[in-house]
Amino acid sequence: MREPQWLAPASLEEALALRAEHADATVLAGGTFVGILMNQGFLAPAALLSLGGVEELRGIEVRDGELRLGAMVRHRAVERSEVVRSGWPALARAFSLVASPRVRNQATVGGVLADADYASDPPAMLCALGAKVVASSVAREREIPVDELITGYYETSLRADELITAVSVPRVDRAVYRKFRSRSHEDRPCVSVAAVRDAGDVRVVVGAVAGTLQLDPDACALASGRPLDAELAAEIGARYAEAIEPLSDVRGSAAYRKRVIAVEVRRALLELEAG
Repeated sequence: MREPQWLAPASLEEALALRAEHADATVLAGGTFVGILMNQGFLAPAALLSLGGVEELRGIEVRDGELRLGAMVRHRAVERSEVVRSGWPALARAFSLVASPRVRNQATVGGVLADADYASDPPAMLCALGAKVVASSVAREREIPVDELITGYYETSLRADELITAVSVPRVDRAVYRKFRSRSHEDRPCVSVAAVRDAGDVRVVVGAVAGTLQLDPDACALASGRPLDAELAAEIGARYAEAIEPLSDVRGSAAYRKRVIAVEVRRALLELEAG
C-alpha cells in the first residue's frame, strides 16, 4: 500500500480549502473507524485530511438555548461535560455507553456521524433530540437533520466539498436512551432506543437495526397528549417491531431483533413517563 498524502490544516479556513481541493481525501477525525478499515485492507486512501489541529472544532457551549458541540469534541468530553450532563443528561448517557473509555477518549462527535455506522450509539439519541449537523464548505454552510444525514450503510448526504463542523442539539423536556447488548459489556448495540417527550409530543428512534435510523411518527402520535401507561407503551413497541425490517448480523437475527425492539421501545417509553 502506498503511503497516503498527509494533509494537516491548522485552522478551519485551511481545512475547508483543503477539502475543496482534495475532494477524494479521507477525513480523519478520531481515527477509530478509519484506522480499522485501513488495518483490515478495506480502505486505502490516497490522502488523509486530519482535523486534529483545528482548534475551532473542539468547543462545547450553549448558544441561543441549544447545545453546540464542535465536530472534534471527543466522546469522553461529552460524557463528562457538566454543561451536557445538566441540560442534556440522556445525551451524556448515550456517549458514555460507547465501547470503552479508551475508545471514547479518541472518537469524535463529527466522526461518529460522518461514518454513518449503523451500530453506533450517539446517532439515535441525537436524532431523537432533533439535532442538526452543521456542514460547511468554502462556498456555504447548511444544517442537516441527523435523520437526513445518514442515508444508508456508511453513507451520508454530505457533499464532496463539505466537512461536519458542529452539531446543534435542542433542549427537550425529557429524554432516555436504552442500549441492548447481546454480547459483551463493551460490545456495540444489538438494538438501541432513544425516546423523547417534549411539549406533550413523543419521538422514538430505533438504531442499530438497519442502514438508517428508524422512526415511526404515526406510532408516536398515539402518545400525543396522553400518559404513557403500560398498555399504550406496549402498543407503540409492537407497532415499531412490526414496521421495522431489521438486519441479521453477529449481534442477532432479524426475528430476534423484532422481539427486542418491541420490548425496548416499551421499556423506554415507561422510563420516559416515570422520569
